[in-house]
Amino acid sequence: MIDTLFTFLTEHISAYGAVFIVSMVPLIELRGSVIVGTAFGLPWLNVLLLSIVGNLLPIPFVLIFGKKLINWLKTLPFLSRLTHWYERRLMNKSDTIQKFAFYGLWLFVGIPLPGTGAWSGSVIASLLDVPLKKSIPAVIAGVLTAGIIMTVASRGVAGLFQFFA
Repeated sequence: MIDTLFTFLTEHISAYGAVFIVSMVPLIELRGSVIVGTAFGLPWLNVLLLSIVGNLLPIPFVLIFGKKLINWLKTLPFLSRLTHWYERRLMNKSDTIQKFAFYGLWLFVGIPLPGTGAWSGSVIASLLDVPLKKSIPAVIAGVLTAGIIMTVASRGVAGLFQFFA
């Protein structure tokens, strides 16, 4: 199945386009796009930069409209249950963000664990009414951190030395 996906992406979209699109997909985001770019054999710096830009592109909209979107999705019968579950899951993690403010949001977005990332961090910030002046820099810092972690991890220990070559 993964071979089919790669074939589709390379035949219909360029490898760079695939990296960019995957970086914007909620819950996959930069973490997935760096792996896709690595699998395509693209240069690490191009993958990192494209993944960061693609991951950050939808974030201002998520920060501004996230709470409204969650509230609207809860009214849809076929998505209500999933949206309530997602909101509960995010709000269970909100203590860290509230306790450590900027650094909590930065770490939540930056540490590449399941259920974290720019989209989830932005939705939490929106639900908690974190001002844009604080949330945007924290999300950007988190995306940069996650990008570096994922690039090094996807390239292996030897990949660490690529940064200095």
